[in-house]
Amino acid sequence: MVESDQEYAPDASDDDLDAHQVSTRGGGGRLSKAQIAHTFNEVRRTWEDVEEGEDGTITKTIDSLLQQGKRKRTLKDTTPLQRGIIRHLIIIIDLSAAMTEKDLRPTRYLLTIRYCQDFITEFFEQNPISQIGIIGMRDGLAVRVSDMSGNPSDLISNLQALRKEDPQGQPSLQNALDMARAALFHAPSHGTREILLLFGSLLSSDPGDIHTTIGSLVASHINTTVIGLSAQVAVCLTLVKRTNPHSNPQKHYNVALDEVNYRELIMRLATPPEAHTQQATSVDDSNSSTLLMMGFPSRVTDPNPSLCACHSRPTSGGYLCSRCSSKVCSLPTTCPACSLTLILSTHLARSYHHLFPLQNWDTVPWSHATSLAHRHKTLCFGCQAPFPAHPTTKQLAKARLPPKPVFEPSMAFLNRPDHDSMSQPKRDEDQTISESGRYACRTCEEFFCVDCDAFCHEIVHNCPGCLSREGQMMAKGDEGQRQNGAAAPEEMEGVVTNGEKG
Repeated sequence: MVESDQEYAPDASDDDLDAHQVSTRGGGGRLSKAQIAHTFNEVRRTWEDVEEGEDGTITKTIDSLLQQGKRKRTLKDTTPLQRGIIRHLIIIIDLSAAMTEKDLRPTRYLLTIRYCQDFITEFFEQNPISQIGIIGMRDGLAVRVSDMSGNPSDLISNLQALRKEDPQGQPSLQNALDMARAALFHAPSHGTREILLLFGSLLSSDPGDIHTTIGSLVASHINTTVIGLSAQVAVCLTLVKRTNPHSNPQKHYNVALDEVNYRELIMRLATPPEAHTQQATSVDDSNSSTLLMMGFPSRVTDPNPSLCACHSRPTSGGYLCSRCSSKVCSLPTTCPACSLTLILSTHLARSYHHLFPLQNWDTVPWSHATSLAHRHKTLCFGCQAPFPAHPTTKQLAKARLPPKPVFEPSMAFLNRPDHDSMSQPKRDEDQTISESGRYACRTCEEFFCVDCDAFCHEIVHNCPGCLSREGQMMAKGDEGQRQNGAAAPEEMEGVVTNGEKG
């Protein structure tokens, strides 16, 4: 039997058979064998990347993949930029019938709700003095899921309530954008105004001209980011281009490929955006003011419950406003009585690392790890875990380790007085993992493992080696001050007592 890749058309004429031919590049006819072979060669054979170890297992390959994932997360752009740490974000979720598709497991709808909950938790970890609001789109209308709030518990509880409802109808992008613009209208000029659109449909049922709404968003200085779940939509691309004139549209509009890529696209928005200079249209819109009044309230616990000013509910604990002494339940928030921004000092400290991020650490080759100056560093400086031993020549040849990165500066070069870390070439984000399992800080020259690398860059945002060096320098400074003639308090008391006695 002759092989054929065409569809079967019973009792069809020659004209009908011509209609079933697959056209390529504007011409009719079937695909050639070379084109078919080229198409199949583009498919990545992931099973070929798995290599069996000496013990007969693939544990070494799995560990290598995990290390590559950790290293990829920590390698970020560490250029100090002006960022908006006080953010006002509106999340628009598609609640239409298109979200019932199961191309993303379990469904687009349930997966979006779960990822939004994770995003809210991560967002307030990195932006504790920001606020989020949630809007839904269903049946051609915009539904307010949650008002602007800085309390992640309230936002997550409102999202969980959506699980009891089923997506239905068609989305209305214009109505949702109008509602989001109204919610961000009263946001102060010192903060950012952002919209995150999670769009799973291929159409929008709008009552009017959506381009007029997009023009209103541009006039209000609102930045928009779109994550598509089906395919790229022209109106969404226009929305991103007009509301982000200073950025590449591919940075603000992406289509999720799978569940992992969908989560990465959402979590990427937890980092504050870059602040671009905008031309003020009036005196009120100008961002010339550099100071912002904030209050740092104190925690109180009442023996008898009293009403809070934010929810009018009886509570025994809370925070007293430093200006009007009104009691609020949680922080950060805005005082309902005097409109003063109330935060804690720890909130500012958690937002500080975005302005001055921790520099990426360098991979350490075996030639540098086994040198005379660093041969004694056999333990991780952070967790004190032992580093792997230097493999033999046969093991290196069998392991087929990746090549050494093109740019690998030595510690002597990093310690030069004329060396500027900002002037050195940037590393690619797909930098391979360290062959020796060591990662070196450019400042303190200490070695760390990949787990400490991920922990310090994602959670601590500080280098333990640099912090310990600062502590040692301060201790040496105090000791030197004493040796230079500054007497201790006990010695001063003795001198005064002897003087009185004399």
